[in-house]
Amino acid sequence: MQLQNEKDMNQPIPASQLVLNNEGAIYHLNLHPDQLADDVIMVGDPGRVDLIASFFDKIEVKRQNRELITRTGYFNGKRITALSTGMGTDNLDIVMNELDALANIDLKTRMPKEGHRSLNLIRLGTCGALQPEIEVEDNYVATRYAIGLDGLLYFYEKHKEVNEIAMRDAFIEQMDYPKDLPLPYVVEGSKELFDRLAEGYYQGVTATAPGFYGPQGRTLRMHLAYPENNRKIEVFEYQGMRVCNFEMESSALYGLGKMMGHNCLTICVVVANRVTEKFATDYHPYVKKLVLKTLERLSAK
Repeated sequence: MQLQNEKDMNQPIPASQLVLNNEGAIYHLNLHPDQLADDVIMVGDPGRVDLIASFFDKIEVKRQNRELITRTGYFNGKRITALSTGMGTDNLDIVMNELDALANIDLKTRMPKEGHRSLNLIRLGTCGALQPEIEVEDNYVATRYAIGLDGLLYFYEKHKEVNEIAMRDAFIEQMDYPKDLPLPYVVEGSKELFDRLAEGYYQGVTATAPGFYGPQGRTLRMHLAYPENNRKIEVFEYQGMRVCNFEMESSALYGLGKMMGHNCLTICVVVANRVTEKFATDYHPYVKKLVLKTLERLSAK
């Protein structure tokens, strides 16, 4: 699967676009292609990478650049990469493009490879619930569809191929969505990963916000331009599905992943409920529980 424009297919990708460091590793992730497993668990918090790696039987790769930390090792014989992305869809834009480059571009020749390597990219994170019945702490949301409120997908030519236009338009209509905010988009996650990893969790739609405060309806010293947005998101419904939660990465993960030909899934621990205003006192044991369950399911024969 080749994603360059056809006219550029026979030309190496310029150094200013495919950026490598002095070691020849991809620039931000500081990784070489052979250091990346086909199955990647992605977390926002760099501290969670070593939590994941603590379950590995053996660690073969330890790399770091800024907040981007990577550990590749084995769990029950399955080779897995644990990777921190930092927060936000802007960080995911960097991480997703560089992961795809590691998988599908020859970094020495700067040419796309002839075959396509598809990665399984599983984001394990935290979120705020948007339905009152979803309690905090020992509850989890698996994302079937991600609604992007960030506008990132529209910078890429292939957005029309992955954007669920009917669902997007229903969201805009029901929300009476403000025209001076970025145009939303909707992308479905990997059905195969969902079937393997999401059993027993809340399943539905996730809204990905481009920030933690105003974009998610929080106010400290500044008033919101659209204070009714959260309530409108809470009552949105499409073909029996409702928006379960807010977080900050899944729309970029799903959108870029689908355009590049990778399988993507997000599962989040519920640490807050924006309707009941509850917040988890200590959610770390539930993050650990989610990590172990995911590793077990991912490595099952």
